[in-house]
Amino acid sequence: MPTGRSTDDDTYRDMTKVSRHVHGPRPIAAVVPGATRNAFRRTAPGVAQLMEAWDGIVGPLLAASTTPRRLAQGTLTIGCSGPVAMELQHLSTELLSRVNQYLGSQAARRLRLVQIAAARTPPRTRPRVAPAVEMAAAAAVADLPDGPLRAALTSLGRAVLTESASRLGKQPRTSC
Repeated sequence: MPTGRSTDDDTYRDMTKVSRHVHGPRPIAAVVPGATRNAFRRTAPGVAQLMEAWDGIVGPLLAASTTPRRLAQGTLTIGCSGPVAMELQHLSTELLSRVNQYLGSQAARRLRLVQIAAARTPPRTRPRVAPAVEMAAAAAVADLPDGPLRAALTSLGRAVLTESASRLGKQPRTSC
């Protein structure tokens, strides 16, 4: 009989204190917490899901000026600029219902709005008007007398011809 065995059973003393190597595949549920701990340390999984789908939940206009920050104890914290906060207060019930519908539970019961710096959008630049567009717009109103109506219609024609050309990716229409 080996010296390390107890007399009444067939196990070694302190056998349970030795770490055992488990052979074979490990369940994914055992691996995921260790792999995602660092990723979710700063952002909770609920907020990570909201950040991913924020455009679809609130729409592109509000998503451009708001950011979900935290979801804890039933309070959703949203970062937004000052003017947008007033709009979000008016839309709070609708916003909470959309968030809860997305998450599948009553996870958010209250909104907390914190002010962040507004994202600066670059000013829109007007596209240069091609000479063909300018000539087509002028030809379309050639029968009208000079004045504010003719100038307004020429400007409108220029905008329509330039916009349709940029949307379609084609040369501007020159016949009206």
